[in-house]
This record gives sequence, C-alpha cells and structure tokens, in this order.
Amino acid sequence: MPSIEPYFEGHLAQGRAYFTREEAQAALGLSPHALSVALMRQVKKKRLAHPRRGFYLILRPEDRAFGAPDPVRWIDPLMKYLRLDYRVALLRAAAFHGASHQAAMVFQVIVPRQMRGFEVDRQRLEFVYQGPEAFAQVNRADWLGSLKSEAGFAKVAGLELTLLDCARYFHKAAGINGLAQIAKDLGGQARPVELARIAAHYENSSVRRLGYLLEWAGHAPQAEALRPFARKAKTAALLDPSVKSLEGLSGLHEKAPGWRLVLNEPVEVDA
Repeated sequence: MPSIEPYFEGHLAQGRAYFTREEAQAALGLSPHALSVALMRQVKKKRLAHPRRGFYLILRPEDRAFGAPDPVRWIDPLMKYLRLDYRVALLRAAAFHGASHQAAMVFQVIVPRQMRGFEVDRQRLEFVYQGPEAFAQVNRADWLGSLKSEAGFAKVAGLELTLLDCARYFHKAAGINGLAQIAKDLGGQARPVELARIAAHYENSSVRRLGYLLEWAGHAPQAEALRPFARKAKTAALLDPSVKSLEGLSGLHEKAPGWRLVLNEPVEVDA
C-alpha cells in the first residue's frame, strides 16, 4: 500500500497540485476513516489545503505563506470536480486585460448557481451568481479567454464581456468609480461590434451605464455601439443605484444626454 506523502510527490512531479478524495481512496487503498485521519493530519501540517469537501490542494513550501496557491492554478479542476461551468471575472479579469489600477483582493468567479464563497487562509474566493439562461448565452468560447498558469488554464471573461460584467455587477467591482476606471483603462481596446452583441444579453440599465462611462472616458466608437440600447429605454435610471439620497449633489441631478441616466454620483478615477 503506497504511503500518502509519495502520493503527493507523484502528483507534484506531474504538475498536478490537487486531487480528490475519491482519487486518493482508489490509489492508496486506505479505509475511509484512515484516509480521513491521514488527510486531516496533512492539513494540520500545512501540507494540504481543503477548499471544498472532497477536493484537496497540495501545498509547495512557497504556497504555505498564503495558505494555498493562486486560485488560477486550481479553479478549473475545482469547477470540473463540482461539474459547474464558470468564468473568472470582474476585478481579476480586468487586471488580466490590463486594468492596472485594479488590485484584485478577491478572486471572483461568475457561476450559474448560488454558491457561498470561501477563504483558504489568505486566499479569498467569491462566487457571483448569474441566471442560468443569461450565463449560457454569454459564457461562449468566442467571448472568453484563458488565464494561464504553470498548472494549466482557467476560463476568464474576454475583454468585452469583462466590461459588461463589471457594469452589471459594479457593486462588486469597486463601485461606480471602479467601473469608470475599468472603462477608462480597457474601453478603447473593446471591439464595438462584439460589445454590442454581448450587450444584448444584459440589462438595459447596465448597458447604458457602461455606454455613458465609455463616452465619458473618450472611447467614442465603443460608446456609439451601445447607443441603440439607450434609445430603447422607457425610463431614466440612476448612474449609481447604491446612492439612495440626492442631497448635497446639486448640479449632479441632470440626465446624461442620450443615455437616459440620472447622474446622482460624481465620477472620479486615477489619472
């Protein structure tokens, strides 16, 4: 019967720093109780991390300061183990595409099922829910990219999809100013036609919010691609729905011309 530590080393030699309980059970031949005891002992020694029931990470010495490797190295096998499609999104995706102002303190993943986030020591994961129908419509290979690590690839929102995700979930993307910064940093690289195609699957108010900020940032072709969505709007929406009061915002109540938005919050970004 092979011992558990050579089992880890064999995985690492193959560039595979994770395994499932079922795989270990089959390879090691331990009883369920003996395997549980052995795995828990390794977790306590910080040789393993246990982000999800039945799924384990093998920690190299350089990983132990953070409690787990960068999630980009194991999010894909974890989601395959959970049998759930996904995309790395929002701040991590924006940083991947070059929004250098965005320091992603949390690894954000959009999924078509309600899931609780979790922390593995200093690594924090947040799962953002998108309805299954909308998720299936936009989580297409041609609208996704790949985040590469030494352990393989993870699905990441493409640039246009990242912009629209950040507009839809701006409260999880550092607020309206975070969205404005992302629009400023990335908007000029977006393909207008693709941006409009993906926007058809998002709430009209989110598309208008992004269109206004693209125009504000000087990315005219991308903003114009979203202008038809504003023409369909029947009522004005708030630029920042999280701001409940308009008091003290005199001069910011006007509607943005052409976007059917009430500018209830000043926009500030880094130079």
